[in-house]
Order: sequence, then structure tokens, then C-alpha cells
Amino acid sequence: MVHAFEVNNYYIALDVNSGSIHSLDEITYNILKAFPDDTTREAVLKQFRGKYDEKTINEVWDDILELKEAGLLYSKDLDEERLLSQLHRDSGIKALCLHAAHDCNLGCEYCFASKGDYATNRSLMSYEVACKSLEFLAANSGTRRNIEVDFFGGEPLLNFDVIKKTVAYGKELEKRTNKKFYFTITTNGTILNDEIMDFINENMDNIVISLDGRKEVNDAMRPDRGDHGTYDKIVSNARKIVDSRDGKQYYMRGTFTANNLDFGGDVFHIANLGFKEVSVEPVVGSGEPFHLTMEHLPAILEEYEKLAMEYLEYTEQGKELNYYHFNINLYDGPCIHRRIVACGAGFEYLAVSPEGDIYPCHQFVGQPEFIMGNVYKGIDKPELGVDFKDCNIFTKEECSNCWAKYFCSGGCHANAFFSYEDIHKPNEIACIMQKKRIECAMMVEVARAGL
Repeated sequence: MVHAFEVNNYYIALDVNSGSIHSLDEITYNILKAFPDDTTREAVLKQFRGKYDEKTINEVWDDILELKEAGLLYSKDLDEERLLSQLHRDSGIKALCLHAAHDCNLGCEYCFASKGDYATNRSLMSYEVACKSLEFLAANSGTRRNIEVDFFGGEPLLNFDVIKKTVAYGKELEKRTNKKFYFTITTNGTILNDEIMDFINENMDNIVISLDGRKEVNDAMRPDRGDHGTYDKIVSNARKIVDSRDGKQYYMRGTFTANNLDFGGDVFHIANLGFKEVSVEPVVGSGEPFHLTMEHLPAILEEYEKLAMEYLEYTEQGKELNYYHFNINLYDGPCIHRRIVACGAGFEYLAVSPEGDIYPCHQFVGQPEFIMGNVYKGIDKPELGVDFKDCNIFTKEECSNCWAKYFCSGGCHANAFFSYEDIHKPNEIACIMQKKRIECAMMVEVARAGL
């Protein structure tokens, strides 16, 4: 399968199975656009005779055939059966998301976690549960040596003392298990202080800080519990900790809604504050005026194309910016198995509630039907993990013939479930936006290569 598309006057083709990207002239683009699946010279001549002269058509088709012979256009389908059989090998759990706090000091309007408590009682994870979680991960990580723990919430720093002790316990556990823990934290940034910053910089391999962009955008959606804006506090604290991380990973994560369809302005606003690792992502959900609908898509897709050009111009001026959604590595990206199953929710990546219950991922926490077990007893519903592993680009009907499948990996299971109560049915709006982001990312790469 070949996907030919045009973005910002760049004609581009993706050979889906090989992953090859081609910059095209107009006639080659039109031919590949008309024939996404392999065809014959006669069919091409019949389609375009009269629009282009026959000699030109034959020359272009000869070039296409050369690329086909090299496996770069109309390449063969991957061996689905072999890949799925390898996927079902038990490689162990690689990461846990620890819900250190089912509580939050903010009242974000779009919060998928019911403003911090996941529609359950507000609670903090105990040190005992946190330690059991680390032991569970180490014991069930198979042959993996490097394993990951993300402290999440609500606002995890409301439980800072337990986080500190848990990291210390992890370092002790490393010696006994020959494992290496990599710790990360996701925070709203409002309660960072010198002690917390020093601890995070010393112990956390990555920190994700939430900021939606421009002050008026952020403060409209991310107020504190007293309905006061949080922008000034977040920016001040984020600048301080990022400046002191000495090159260690971080990124600023925002959310755009129907209220800021010009979200490109928020991307560059965050960048111009001095933050170079930026993600501004679409809100998830339905039923509220700020949620995204089909009616918003034309403006969103246009904004992504505009953002791609401005991002290209911004970086060509020597300004540093890594925009997450345009950062697809075409040459050394995820292995094929990661492209099939994405995040590995339900079998490689799990979440733990403050009570110690195990869920397929952080977004399913609080949904009783998705409790897989607990950190004391282990997994007692392995069929849930099998269901998530079986939910991949080869088994999803909407994904199997989609050109974007090896880049989006089938989309978010939680987004699918909360849209249709079915993890096997991707959210349509999310798919359309994802495809446009992938096209824009390829456009940026083609432009940078001077093709």
C-alpha cells in the first residue's frame, strides 16, 4: 500500500510496509494517489492519457517500477502471523504507573481523572503499597533489567514523603534483584519547592509538567481549588527546575480544547518561555462544550498544517524546539513490535491504584471491570492482559487497511473504550487528527532534507 498526500505544497508518498518516504513531483504524486495499491502500466496509461503525454507517463512509471523492485514502493505485506506469534511471547512487564495520590490541588475542567480522585474517595498511596508495587514489577519483569516507574496522580507531590521513601527502597531493591529502576514523575508544577526540585533532579530520569500555553488559555482550564489561575506559578516553578536539571529529560505537556483551536500559538508560547520539549495534545472526552467534535476538525487540521510550517521556520532560524507530535523518527524509530501494540498497556505497562489494585493503564483506574489483580496477590485476571495484547493493528478492523497503522499503532485503548466502550474500536476523531499529525511530521522531515 502507498499513501500519497500533499501538505503545504509538498507532494509526498509513504510506502506503508517498508516505511519509505518519497518526495514527489506532481505527475508522480497524481499516479500514486490514483493507485494506492499495485497496478499495471496499462491501467496508468488509461487513467492519465490525455492529461500527460504518453512518453512522460512511461518514464514516471519506469521510475516507480525501479523503486518497486528495490522494495521501496508497493512493498510486500509484513508477515502478520509471524509478528503476532512473537508478540505473544511473554517478555515481562516493563513499567508501572504508580498513582501516588488520588487527590489534586487543582480543578482542571477537562481532567479525565474526575479532578484527581478518579471518581473514588480521595486517598494517598501508602509506603507499603508502593514497596509492594516495586517488588511486583521486579518479580514480573522477566529478563528485562531496565524497568520504569512513573509517579502519577491526581497530583503525586501531595504524597512527596512516600515518593522519597519509595525511591530509596527502589535503590535497595536494585541490589537484590539485579534490576535498574528508572523513575519519572508527572506533576502540575504548582507545589514544587527547592527541596522537591533537588530531589527530582537527583532521582527522576524525566519530569512531565502540565502547562496549556498562553496565560488566558491555561488559567481558563487549569484553575486551583479556589478558582485562581495557575499559569504564573507553573511557569516560575517550571523554569527553575528545568534550568537546574543539567540536561536531564523533561517536557511540558499541554492540552488544547475547542476553546483554543489556534493551539499552535500555545506551542510557540511555551517554546518562547524557554522550554524546548513541548507537547500540546487534544482533549479527550465528549459531552462538554470544550470537547472536540467532528465540526472542529477542519479548523484543527488546518492548524496542524500551519503549525508544521511555522515549526519548520522556527527551527530553521536556529531556535531549538522538539514538538512531540512532529517527532517521528523515520530512520531509527520504534521496533516493529512496538509499532504493532503501541504502549503495551495491559501486559507490558500497568497502573497501580493507591489501594494496590492493578489496571491496564492509568486511564482505566477507577473502572472496576478493569481490575486485573493487586500487588499483594498478583494478576488474577490474565484474560484482561490477553485481550489487550490481542488489541493491535492487525486485529482492529479499522486499522488493518490503514496507511498510518505503523505510526499510530492503533491509537489509545482508553480513548477507544471511553468513546465506544470497546478497546478494539479506535476513536474516529482521534484517528483523523493523528493521521494529519503524521503527514505534517513527514512534511517537516522532507523539507529539512531539502527534497
